[in-house]
Amino acid sequence: MRIPALTAAAALLTSLTLALPGGAAAAPAAQHTDSGRFDRPYSAFAPAGTVLRRGTPRTAGLDPAPIDAFESQMAQWEDPAGGANYLFPGATTLMAHDGVVAERAAGGYAVKYADATTELPQDQWVPARTDTIYDLASLSKLFTSIAAMQQLEAGRIDLDTPVAHYLPEFAVNGKAAITIEELLTHTSGFDADPVPSLWQGYPDIPSREKAILDTTPINPPGTTYLYSDLNMLSLQLVLQKVTGKPLDALVRDGITRPLHLTDTGYNPPAAELPRIAATEYETSPPRGMVRGQVHDENAWAMGGVAGHAGVFSTVDDLAVLAQTILNGGTYKGRRILSEHSVRLMEQNFNQAFPGDSHGLGFELDQIWYMGGLSGPQTLGHTGFTGTSLVIDPQSRSFVILLSNRVHPTRNTPSTNPPRRAIGVAMAQAMRVEPPRGGPTWFSGQGGGTTSTLTTGPLTAGTPLDVDFSAFVNTESTDRLYVETSADGGATWQPLALRATGAGAPAGSPTSLSGQGVRAWWQVHAQIPQATGTVQLRWRYTTDPVYEGRGVDLAHLKVTAGRGNLLRAAGLTPAGAWQQLPAAGGPKSAQALGD
Repeated sequence: MRIPALTAAAALLTSLTLALPGGAAAAPAAQHTDSGRFDRPYSAFAPAGTVLRRGTPRTAGLDPAPIDAFESQMAQWEDPAGGANYLFPGATTLMAHDGVVAERAAGGYAVKYADATTELPQDQWVPARTDTIYDLASLSKLFTSIAAMQQLEAGRIDLDTPVAHYLPEFAVNGKAAITIEELLTHTSGFDADPVPSLWQGYPDIPSREKAILDTTPINPPGTTYLYSDLNMLSLQLVLQKVTGKPLDALVRDGITRPLHLTDTGYNPPAAELPRIAATEYETSPPRGMVRGQVHDENAWAMGGVAGHAGVFSTVDDLAVLAQTILNGGTYKGRRILSEHSVRLMEQNFNQAFPGDSHGLGFELDQIWYMGGLSGPQTLGHTGFTGTSLVIDPQSRSFVILLSNRVHPTRNTPSTNPPRRAIGVAMAQAMRVEPPRGGPTWFSGQGGGTTSTLTTGPLTAGTPLDVDFSAFVNTESTDRLYVETSADGGATWQPLALRATGAGAPAGSPTSLSGQGVRAWWQVHAQIPQATGTVQLRWRYTTDPVYEGRGVDLAHLKVTAGRGNLLRAAGLTPAGAWQQLPAAGGPKSAQALGD
């Protein structure tokens, strides 16, 4: 059973105040302004003085329904009785918007198994809590990247400089030209992992560091995007060389200590073990049930401190880090990065590799786990243990999912559905209001489904003009069609559409999608002259893979000269279409057009 942060649980809100680093103030009453709407994205950083404060969806100006639905789905993913829907023993989540922590909850168990197949006695199960400490796995790369940005600001490294300038021994085996930037953007040419693995092939840390330096790339630098742990392992060695300090000291002194992230770091102390989620039962290497030590074997071989893995943390600490990024690199007067550095982390350096957008350290615009929050500036990362962080500067929002999906074994289903779902829930909880106001028709639906919004019979005889406003935030393969039928709905033909507005497609497409676009479009189509009557429908179809926020329609009009024929014909929704009232006003089923 999940411990929610949505209902009036005073004790939970009190615990949030105590748990957020530095304490937290109660959220002020919701201010329903145009700023922060999903369809009016921010371009500037959040005010530097923004501090996280406890609240609810309503105090954050959000619709609680999508967040409640996400909580219900999380409970199913944490329930072994769910069969194929069971994804992880336990998880903790957090959602924040405009500085208000609107959701913070935990469910399932941080520790449940004695070995790969045997459950512990039930009285030894450890429930997941909102302050459970998780192995972040590859989210650790973000800490290494921020440490690198700090050294970039200090002038100790430079993006265009070859790594071999700092580590001459790195130049062997064709690596002389690899730059710092290519390490940070995974375009160095390295294979995904060290081969052989660091723990199998080498007896001690010095020999493992030499193995990293001696690695031979599999592609020429700058020619291929390939996500590789070797990039951050190499960057770790650079940082240690130019500063004379180990990576854990750099992260502590430059990130966790100034931000008061007291639950974040490598090799957590034994005293914190009761709060740490277990990961995998390992037989090779023979580590048994791993808890309190890094799960990743290569990071373990590096003594628990590695550029690619090793950091443990909580949702509260990660929330402060995320808000620091939204604030332009500062939190509570403590600056860890310049605004320029944060902009570099939001900038796509991988335009030569479509679909693999990457800033310095952070992944960008990855709908496969960012869901409805995906956009050109959206930063994030995932971790193998079942973790993810998504930061959306355009809405000043972020979502965090921490789980122990590898407990007791890594052979589990993908954690991507809940990663996407938390992003979709946050996106759908934010307001979208059409130009000139009024009610909207909204469809936000799962993959592999179709929703239709169909008119009654429309009198033809002359060409009919179709006009409407559309907010289309979907995966590129999830399309909105406008179709017409002259045989009572037996067959349908798509209409050519002309859309205008920011990011609108050029030409006369027969369908619309808008991955990453957050703008209303004005859309026009024409039904050719026909005899008798015709029908019109808006059809939104998703493929089985990913989804964005969905589709909103407003100001629907079908005219032949004067008057809106829809007022008489009416509309029949099927599937996920639902009519939403105008902001601040009652639902009106008759308000179809101007």
